[in-house]
Amino acid sequence: YLAANVLSNHQIPEISTYTTAYLQDLGFNSVGKSYSPTEIFETLNTKSLAVLIVGGLLIGFGSRYAGGCTSGHAISGLSDLQLPSLIAVIGFFIGGLVMVHLLFPLIF
Repeated sequence: YLAANVLSNHQIPEISTYTTAYLQDLGFNSVGKSYSPTEIFETLNTKSLAVLIVGGLLIGFGSRYAGGCTSGHAISGLSDLQLPSLIAVIGFFIGGLVMVHLLFPLIF
């Protein structure tokens, strides 16, 4: 809380012009205003929901494939007070609880 609200100047570090142009070509017009594109996080429709679900699956697969874990994603995102990381962590825990208490007894 102190780092985000007291010690920071509430300015977003600048994104490179190449990255900004590339993201704008992809249709992200809110580039540079925040790190959470409004096209994904403020208008929830089937397309953005599918992107979030596929992204979550890729994060889980990629972190395990790279020898890491979802906890690393949680630690780095939550330490920066990112709401999407908090939502992801809640999803990780709910998924783990469902797997252990509902699916494991059916499988084994």
